[in-house]
Amino acid sequence: MQHILVPIGFTEDAENTLQYAIDFASDINAKVFVFRAYSVQSKAGTIINIDSIIERETNLYLRTMVKGVDTKNVDVKLISAKGSTLDSVAAIDDELGIDLIIVGAKSNSIKEELFLGRTAGNLVKHAELTVLAVPNGYKYAPIKSVLMAFKSGVVKSKTALKPLQFMANKFGFDVNLLLVKTPNYKQEDLNINIDLEALQTTLTTTENGTTFQGVLEHLNTFNPDMLCVFRRKRGFFQKLWEKNTILKEEFYTTKPLLILRGK
Repeated sequence: MQHILVPIGFTEDAENTLQYAIDFASDINAKVFVFRAYSVQSKAGTIINIDSIIERETNLYLRTMVKGVDTKNVDVKLISAKGSTLDSVAAIDDELGIDLIIVGAKSNSIKEELFLGRTAGNLVKHAELTVLAVPNGYKYAPIKSVLMAFKSGVVKSKTALKPLQFMANKFGFDVNLLLVKTPNYKQEDLNINIDLEALQTTLTTTENGTTFQGVLEHLNTFNPDMLCVFRRKRGFFQKLWEKNTILKEEFYTTKPLLILRGK
């Protein structure tokens, strides 16, 4: 894991998210790419070059943001791109090869009832990359235990587990697997992928209506430093296939959430 992308918005917690990413990168010796997308809506007859002005302001904002944190000798690069966040992330990944996106959970939304804002939710739903969503105000600390929840032990992607495998090797943390048997589960769902099984410190099987309900039931028992789930079309974030936000009443955690997605 060498390249971490950090999308930055105009939020009070943006600096905290960046500091978390830098602290994380420092522990694994990775580079950080601080990124912001911008769009231009110029009216007909405009003489001045709006594109260059907004690009300059965006770069100034990113530089100011970086100056406000402790970079800890981490190699931090700035990227501004014209267009949508999602398209820009895909282009950056094609050019640089991004291993992980670290994003503030609530992102640009000012709605207090939101856990995942539009930017974070859109990246989780559409980006072909692993996303680490950091709750507002969360301060970085080395990871000692992870609770990984899933309703099927079948892992078809050959790359989905790589970020978790890397982190487990780097930090040496415990991985507590939580297999949630939801209604209409298939027998094959109970077969744990060999690579996933190799990661486990413990394995707990529970029966709940949803994966999220299983997490709620066992969260206090394990008290993990990080939650981990797969991004599947009919999995933990099923609601994301309907919209790009997640309400706190649908899901909420005060711990970082790692969402695995294989290319």
